[in-house]
Amino acid sequence: MESPFFNLAVFAAITVLAAALLWPRVGFIQAMRTRMRMTKRTRLEDALKYAHECESNDRPVTNSSLAKALQISPAKTAELAAHMTGAGLIFLRDSRILLTKEGKQYALQIIRAHRLWERYLADETGTEPQEWHTQAEEHEHLLSPEETDALSDRLGNPRFDPHGDPIPTADGELLQEKLMTLTQLGVGERAIVRHMEDEPEEVYGQLVALGVCLGMELLLKDKSGGNYIVETAGHEIKLTREAALNVSIEPVKPLKPLNDRENGSFSESFSESLADLQDGEKATVMQISPACRGFERRRLMDLGILPGTSIKFYRNGLTGGLTAFHVRGTVLALRSEQTQMISICDRKQDEV
Repeated sequence: MESPFFNLAVFAAITVLAAALLWPRVGFIQAMRTRMRMTKRTRLEDALKYAHECESNDRPVTNSSLAKALQISPAKTAELAAHMTGAGLIFLRDSRILLTKEGKQYALQIIRAHRLWERYLADETGTEPQEWHTQAEEHEHLLSPEETDALSDRLGNPRFDPHGDPIPTADGELLQEKLMTLTQLGVGERAIVRHMEDEPEEVYGQLVALGVCLGMELLLKDKSGGNYIVETAGHEIKLTREAALNVSIEPVKPLKPLNDRENGSFSESFSESLADLQDGEKATVMQISPACRGFERRRLMDLGILPGTSIKFYRNGLTGGLTAFHVRGTVLALRSEQTQMISICDRKQDEV
């Protein structure tokens, strides 16, 4: 004879299992349905982004190219295209897929969410640059238009993402800039980095590892043998042609010369960094490199390292890797990699 306690336990287990499966919003079945809807939404939005990218670069979109881009079967691609056509997002012309006005607006909405999330990761978190794109690929599908607008307001309505791509406005306007690649710059010419292509990931990772970043001013010293040698902040960087092609720049006129402390002549000293400062010297802070982001950048600024600030070498740290400086009446210890990201000018011997 079965124990009533056993029957009660079985009943309770069945009740808990049923609740886990069927409970509204949090049950397993509801979770699976939500997951399926998100999968369909993600696939549709990725298709719109792909179509917009192709149209912007005058590349045709077909069922075959769409299937390859989304990595889905031809049958699923045909089903997706039929759904998008029925929703008024695309239309077909000679087997080519084209965006309708509504489809383009939807695509720009997703692009806006993606680039704003990258901006958020770059400016307000310690996320590594190589992770910005991947994380934004996930979050772009989770943000509503209202949440995207709120994020933009929080960030101060930025115009560009951390790679230099323009961020569409809430009205769907997208700024287009005419830039040239680093490979088109002449030896001896200067330029400012305005855009860095984040794909392929390996090449972008190389650029980040070498310290290339938006807003960086550089001088092209050589481009022979398939390599490109640039000088920035007192250091030389060697780029392959593949990497140089992924760097878009804006040429600039030479900077006005600054007094050279050693020989009284004039030289363009924008390339000096705080790492160059020696015992008994002082200088003026020009800028913190755009490569310094998030918490670290805010910390340096909170410590008083701002453009126009006078800074004086104090001494090298006892443990190595640290250097102490006099800044605004206090002594700060900075790591060597931090000193390399602070550009200086008017470097000279301290008279005191």
